[in-house]
Amino acid sequence: MSATILVIEDEEELVKLLNHKLEREGYQVLSANDGVKGLQILHEQHPHLILLDLMLPRMDGWETCRCVREYSDIPIIVLSALKAVDHKVRGLALGADDYVTKPFSLDELVARIGAALRRYGYPFAESPTVKIDDHLVVDRARHRVSTNGQWKELSPTEYRILNCFLENANRILTHKSLLTQVWGWEYAEETDYLKVYVHHLRKKIERDPREPCYILTERGLGYRFQMP
Repeated sequence: MSATILVIEDEEELVKLLNHKLEREGYQVLSANDGVKGLQILHEQHPHLILLDLMLPRMDGWETCRCVREYSDIPIIVLSALKAVDHKVRGLALGADDYVTKPFSLDELVARIGAALRRYGYPFAESPTVKIDDHLVVDRARHRVSTNGQWKELSPTEYRILNCFLENANRILTHKSLLTQVWGWEYAEETDYLKVYVHHLRKKIERDPREPCYILTERGLGYRFQMP
């Protein structure tokens, strides 16, 4: 599996150019021509990185970036014709990881994408089977886990939660972030709902669910998947 990039851009020719280049580089590409559609795709498809234009219809890039950062720390690279320093400062202050001005070199952009993905760490994007340690192995293709050599099936919801943890290993995921990514915006406040599923998931993967070593609770914030 390769990393998936969401392009939120309303300039059709640029979207075609980016799609062609990124797919040749081995990435999977999703696209949206406005911020509202971009957020919808983000919730449904869970890409690994966003390329975000600022001058968008319906919801501009500034507001889109702010909305994304309310629940997700996915890397965001802004692509914009706005070159003033205050625009760059504003974009980075809203949570963008990088700011690339148009026109830009496609090769340079690919290099920046690779750097952003490495910084955020997606060690599980290359293989469908992930060995966490001698106790736990995750089969991403079949949505199951092995503990001490015994395979256990995961429900679709349990797998989506575990997948979010794997893609954000060693980083805190807030309750709102997990709820939004797994269930959608309408469940953003259902923390008790999340706790039930985390409880079930811990029973399947932890050596001792009462003393978890993988899914750690960050009190008042959310959870963190601890890589050995």
